[in-house]
Amino acid sequence: MSEPPAPRTKSGSKARDGLRSEGESNRSELRRMWQQAHLNDEILGLLREDENYFLHQSLSSPCLDVIAKCRGSYLENLEGKRILDFHGNSVHQVGFGHPKVVEAVRRQMRSLPFCPRRYTNQPAIQLAKKLAEISPGDLSKVLFAPGGSAAIGIALKLARMASGRFKTISMWDAFHGASLDAISVGGEALFRRDIGPLLPGSEHVPPPDPRNCPFECGSACNLKCADYLEYVLEKEGDVGAVVAETVRSTPYIPPRDYWMQVRRACDRHGALLILDEIPNCLGRTGKMFACEHYGVEPDMLVIGKGLGGGIFPMAALMARRELDIAPDFALGHYTHEKNPVGCAAALAAIEVVETEGLAERAAELGAHALERLSDLAARHTVIADVRGIGLLLGVEVEAPGGDSALLAERILYAALEQGLSFKISMGTILTLTPPLTITAEELDSAIDILDAAITVTA
Repeated sequence: MSEPPAPRTKSGSKARDGLRSEGESNRSELRRMWQQAHLNDEILGLLREDENYFLHQSLSSPCLDVIAKCRGSYLENLEGKRILDFHGNSVHQVGFGHPKVVEAVRRQMRSLPFCPRRYTNQPAIQLAKKLAEISPGDLSKVLFAPGGSAAIGIALKLARMASGRFKTISMWDAFHGASLDAISVGGEALFRRDIGPLLPGSEHVPPPDPRNCPFECGSACNLKCADYLEYVLEKEGDVGAVVAETVRSTPYIPPRDYWMQVRRACDRHGALLILDEIPNCLGRTGKMFACEHYGVEPDMLVIGKGLGGGIFPMAALMARRELDIAPDFALGHYTHEKNPVGCAAALAAIEVVETEGLAERAAELGAHALERLSDLAARHTVIADVRGIGLLLGVEVEAPGGDSALLAERILYAALEQGLSFKISMGTILTLTPPLTITAEELDSAIDILDAAITVTA
C-alpha cells in the first residue's frame, strides 16, 4: 500500500479568503482588465448577453470567456485561442471528447435515449455491476443521480434511515455540493453565509490541513484533528454519520493513519463513514478511488463529475449491501436516475481509465509534476507550499506583507495570457487538475507557463 506524498511546506502566514474558496472573484477589476485586453468585440458582446439573461452568482455569471470547442487537454474560445485546461470542473479525467465516450453516447442515443421511471435498461445494470466490481470492500449497492449534490443528499437520507440518527460531523472548508442539504454538511462561507437556517445537527470539525491547523501541528499532521473528531463523536453521542472528502481538492492530503483512526472512531461510536470522492474518483489520485490509498472501507462512497466522461452529468452513491434497507422510502427518485446515455458514457469512461492505465499514469506524471513544482518553490519565495497526490496538485502562494488572494489572481491572469487555465482554491491555492490523458510534454509546458506567470507577477 503506497503512502500519500507528504506535504512540502514553508513557514509563513496563513492568509485565506473564505469567500473565494471555490475560485477567483468573477467581479474583480483584474477580471475586467484582462477581458478588455484579450477578448474581441464579438466575445465581449456575447458575455454581456450572457450576463443579461443569467442570474448573477459568484464564480460563474458574469463569465470569463466564450468557449467554442474542447478536445483532449484543451479548450478553444471563439477566436480560436487554445487553453490548456487544468481546471475542467474536475470532469475531464479522460480528457474532453474522448472518442470512445463520444461513440458510446452516439450509439446509445440512437437506440434508447431515455428510460422512464419504473423501467430499467441494460446500460444502467451494466454500470451498477461494474461499479460493484471495481469498488473497495462491499460497496455493491448503488443509486445514480444527475449530480454530486443530489448523490450527497441520497447518502444523508440513507444514513438517517440506517442509523436512526440525524446528526452529522463534517469538515470546515469542505465542499459537498451547492444544494441546501449539501451546504449544511459543507464548510465554506461562500455557500453558508447569510443563507439562513441549515440542516439541524450539522456539526463541523477542522480538516487535516497542517498549514492552517487550529491545533498548530506544524508542517505535518499529528492527528490531533482526528482525536478531536472522536471527541465530538463521544460528546454528541448520537451522530449518525461522518461525511468528508477523502482528499480535499485544494488539496488537503491526510496522512494514511488519519482515515484509519477516523474509521475506528466511527465504529466505536456507531456512526457511518461517508466519503465524498465526487471530483477525484476514477484515477485522479493515482488509484481508482482515493480511499484505496488509506486502506479504509467507507460505509458509503459518493462519486461523480468525471463519471460521465466529461459529457453527461452523472453521479453515484455506492453503499454496503447491508444498507439496502429502504424499499418503501424514496431515497433519490430522480427523473434521470437510470439515464441510459449517461450510463453508457460512464461505462466508456471507466473502460478508458482501465485500458489506458490512467490511474497509473496519474501516479507517474504526478510524481514528476511534484518534483518540478518543488523546484519552482525553491526559486520563488511567494510559493509557501507544494503538495499533491496523483494529478491532483496544489501550489499555495503567499505575498509577504501583502494580499495573497490578489497575488493568486494576478498569477492566474498572467497564466491565461499564455494559454493555461487552473482553479484558485481557498483564495491562495493554485489548484492544478489536468486530464489524466495529458502528455508529459503538455504537463511540462503548463508548469513552464506557471513558472513564467509567477515570475512576472511576484
